[in-house]
Amino acid sequence: MPVVRVLVFLAAVLTGFPAGAREFRSSDTYPFEYPTVQAVVQMDKLLRERTKGRHRIDPIGADDRNSESFLVAQVRAGMLDMARVNLAVLNRTVPVTVVPTLPFLLKSTAHLRHVLDGPIGNEILDALEAQGLIGLAFYDAGPRSLYSVRRPIRRVSDLKGMKLRVQQSDVWSSMMRAIGAEPVAMPPERLLAGLQTGVLDAADNDLPSYVATGHYRVARHCSLTEHAMSAGVLIFSRRVWEELSPEDQAALRSAARDSVSTLRTLQDDAEIAARSAIGSSNVEIIADVDRKSFVDALLPLYPIALDNARVRAMVARVQAGN
Repeated sequence: MPVVRVLVFLAAVLTGFPAGAREFRSSDTYPFEYPTVQAVVQMDKLLRERTKGRHRIDPIGADDRNSESFLVAQVRAGMLDMARVNLAVLNRTVPVTVVPTLPFLLKSTAHLRHVLDGPIGNEILDALEAQGLIGLAFYDAGPRSLYSVRRPIRRVSDLKGMKLRVQQSDVWSSMMRAIGAEPVAMPPERLLAGLQTGVLDAADNDLPSYVATGHYRVARHCSLTEHAMSAGVLIFSRRVWEELSPEDQAALRSAARDSVSTLRTLQDDAEIAARSAIGSSNVEIIADVDRKSFVDALLPLYPIALDNARVRAMVARVQAGN
């Protein structure tokens, strides 16, 4: 028996792993108890069941504070097996990933989930492969709202002159600049310091993230604009993927997609808990937002900001209900 096979066999015996078993390393920028990480824990459970214990997932990065761009690079290189990242970090390399994040395109969390679960969602996942990534499933995170340090934001004109953190997306930067804000593209892990030091006046995120990151302790004016949807994606290294059998690939895909229901239940619960936490803190909740002022200012910018024909066609399909 070749030496390598002997070593693999001995390792399997000593560790209790079946021969050919893999422990896939997964990472996230949120802590272990956050819905996205707990959904990967559920994915691990499903994968173990479906491979009879041969494969497992270790969410070792659950307490990391690595940037999402770094995680993408690690996954692409095969140095990390999988990760959960925000779609916005992929906008430059995979333009169609901007579609679910556009302002006022998707009307609700239910609408977002309908689109992600359908043909458009599958096309976005498929588009990742050309960048060395396998898109396993979407982990949506609900509506994004604005929050600020200096003053409340009630209408689009209130953003004029504000240093607003935007997702790392050229589309978002151009749109915010067009309405008078000063967009600052900044990775999530630097946001809290930016708000504390005055580098930023305002930012946006879903409410569970607003609470989990501690931003609500600094940016105490929370405007319920719900201007866009948050969507994350589970990515897997194509290099590692191609080493797996079709059966193991299918087990990973099914475990990922079946973990989405867990994510959504946890996310919905987190939304309720975040609203409660904000309500019992000294955050000023601005509910009387003039959303029409935002819609009127942002929707006409679509043709200018979206210079990719495939992206424009996909947006039209979403608007048409396809």
